[in-house]
Amino acid sequence: MKPRNTPVQRPFKRLVPAPVLSLALLVLWLLLNRSLSAGHIVLGTALALAIPLLTAGLRPLPVRIRKPGAVLRLALTVMADTTRSNLAVARLLLAPGRRRHPSGFVHIPLEVRDPNALAVLAMIVCITPGTAWAELSLDRSLLLLHVLELDDPATVIADVKQRYEAPLMEIFE
Repeated sequence: MKPRNTPVQRPFKRLVPAPVLSLALLVLWLLLNRSLSAGHIVLGTALALAIPLLTAGLRPLPVRIRKPGAVLRLALTVMADTTRSNLAVARLLLAPGRRRHPSGFVHIPLEVRDPNALAVLAMIVCITPGTAWAELSLDRSLLLLHVLELDDPATVIADVKQRYEAPLMEIFE
């Protein structure tokens, strides 16, 4: 049984709807200003409380992580893929005549529907050099992905589905 909110918890939740985000914003503010002066602490606290309140409508549904271990595996996969892609793009930039395949677009059918999972997939694609999220269909079932060096579209589809979509579904759905 879920405990009920006490009268003290409700006003706090209204004032601080995202405590972790507020704390992160305050810490970031203090780090960027390299100061622990009273003025910076007060201004940082005001911003840390106001920004989540003002942007509450922009945040997707609350995040429910089903399998935390899958988050670590996905993060390691993304780091390895990003490193490999950085090297491949550097090779293309430093030796453009050695390009193996032309760039192109790939339509990737998606099974994942969770808005948080789709947001994470968008971030993964955008931070991986050589790929760009071009379009998501209105029903969220088809992703148009641009690939800098496209050899086999079927391989790209299989990689995205196996390396990113499957773990995201495991984490969020």
